[in-house]
Amino acid sequence: MSSTRSATARRTTTARRPPARRPAPRRRPPAKRGSRGTPVGSWRSWLPLGLVGLVILGVVALVRSIEGPEPLALTGSCTVAGTGLTLTAEQASSAATIAAVGRARALPERAVVIALATAQQESTMRNLDYGDRDSLGLFQQRPSQGWGTPEQVRDPVYSAGKFYDGLVRVRNWESVRLTDAAQRVQRSGFPEAYQKHEPLAQQLSAAFSAPEPNRLTCSYEPTAPGGRLSQRTTAVAAVVERELGATTTERFGAVEVDPAAGWPAATWAVAQAERLGLRSVSFAGSEWTPAGGWVPSDAGPGAVRLELAR
Repeated sequence: MSSTRSATARRTTTARRPPARRPAPRRRPPAKRGSRGTPVGSWRSWLPLGLVGLVILGVVALVRSIEGPEPLALTGSCTVAGTGLTLTAEQASSAATIAAVGRARALPERAVVIALATAQQESTMRNLDYGDRDSLGLFQQRPSQGWGTPEQVRDPVYSAGKFYDGLVRVRNWESVRLTDAAQRVQRSGFPEAYQKHEPLAQQLSAAFSAPEPNRLTCSYEPTAPGGRLSQRTTAVAAVVERELGATTTERFGAVEVDPAAGWPAATWAVAQAERLGLRSVSFAGSEWTPAGGWVPSDAGPGAVRLELAR
C-alpha cells in the first residue's frame, strides 16, 4: 500500500498543469462623433470656442488700448464756447472722463470743479508716467502711499474715482475754499496752488454738464482705423458704459447711448472722439464731425449716436 500511495503522489506532483489563459485584450470604445462625424474632443470640435476666445481677446485688447495707462498720441484740439479756452485733445479727454466719473457717482458739480482744478495743477490734465518720487497719472497719486498699483493710478477712471473717494470724506468739502478741500485729499507741498485753477475748472464743468450742443467742439485729422469694425464698436460701447454709467446698444459701426444721458453724454463723446475713433456724434437735431463741428441735422432724441470711423 505504501508503494502505491507514493507512486500516486509522484504522479500527482509531476502531472503537467494546463497553461494559464491570457486575458483578452481590451478594446477601446469607438470615439464618439459629432453631428458631422468629427470625433468629440478633437481639435475641430474646439475650433468654434477658440475663435470666440480670439474675438473676446481682440475686444479686450481694444478696450485696454483705449482705456489703458499708455494714452494714444492724440493730435487734435478742443475749444470751449464763450471762454477763449483751448485744450489739447488729450486734456479734453481727461477732463471729460473726470467730469463723467463725478456725474456717474451723482456728485454735485462742486466736486467736479474741485477735481478738475486739482488735475490741472497736478498734471495739466495729462496722464503722466512720471512725477515727484513715484507720483503718476492725472492726480499724481503715489502707489507707495496706498493709492493703488502704478497701472491703477494711471487709469483715468480709477484715479478720478480715488480722488472723489477722498474728497467726500473731507469735512465741509462743499463749502470750504477749493484749495483747502483739494489739499486735504492731495497733501501737496504747495497747498495754495489749486485755487488759481478754479475759473478754468468752472468753465469746463459747465461745458460738460450743459443741456445743449456747441459748448465744446473738437477737431482733428482722422486716420485709417485699425482692427475689425465690430470689435471696435464693442470696445467703444464698453468705454461708454464704464465712464458714463449709461446703457448702450451696438449697431453696425455705431453705438447708441441711452437718451437719458442726454447732452452731457454727447459732449463727453466729442471730447473723446479722437481717442475712440469717432467720425460723428449726433443727438436731438444736431450733429458733430471733426471737420465741420456742430451743425443742425435730422438726428432724433431717441439716442445719442456715436458713429465710428471706417
